[in-house]
Amino acid sequence: MTRSTMPRAAVLASLFVLVTATALPLQPVFGEGGARRDVIRAEEQHRQEAVTLATEAADHGRQGHVGALLTSAEAALQSALKAGEAPHVDAGIGELKQAIEHGKAGHADVATKHAEQAVTHLSEKYRSR
Repeated sequence: MTRSTMPRAAVLASLFVLVTATALPLQPVFGEGGARRDVIRAEEQHRQEAVTLATEAADHGRQGHVGALLTSAEAALQSALKAGEAPHVDAGIGELKQAIEHGKAGHADVATKHAEQAVTHLSEKYRSR
């Protein structure tokens, strides 16, 4: 390179670095990166969906609609199974299984109680993974 092109190359390289640094979103290089954060968000979304569906199951049970209770409880169970591993999620899954079992037996009142307990467990925030 000649002396006259050297400063231009340095200016262009600096400009490229500046534009790239400001255009790209800031993300940590080490620690919890994007992939793990996405998994945590997905698990939280599944947990919230399970809470909503378990609440619907309990509402249907209070109205005596066993078929609708079963449909909502089974959908809540599928969402809860995707919500990751945590003590409260596991307890909620157990309660949903009991709600489904009692719902299939025609015991709407007992199934409703289990659906309500599932909502309680799934709604609790958990501290560690």
